[in-house]
Amino acid sequence: MKKVLYTDFVGTDSIIEKMLEKKEIRKAITRNNLYRFWGKIAGAKFAQNSRPHSMIGGNIMVIACANGVVAQELMLKKTQLLVKFKPYLESLKLKVTDLKFDPKKWSNEV
Repeated sequence: MKKVLYTDFVGTDSIIEKMLEKKEIRKAITRNNLYRFWGKIAGAKFAQNSRPHSMIGGNIMVIACANGVVAQELMLKKTQLLVKFKPYLESLKLKVTDLKFDPKKWSNEV
């Protein structure tokens, strides 16, 4: 019986490097990093009842809210939230011009 040697393995570092060459994956990772800051931006009270959901047109962030009351309260604080977002956006080289609060996007599954 002939012995088979497996020497053409591809390392995970080269796979990750190849994946990061794709613009869509880099963009998704950057947005995910931005979403992680939501708790610091919104505060603990709102972080439990809202979370970033998606981006529309590249510049509008959709925030899923547990209910309409949370969406309304966040809408009233929109300007303050955008100001708090600014340092994070600059460090990630992203641009968010508006926030849209949508209770229909809420799901208890994370």
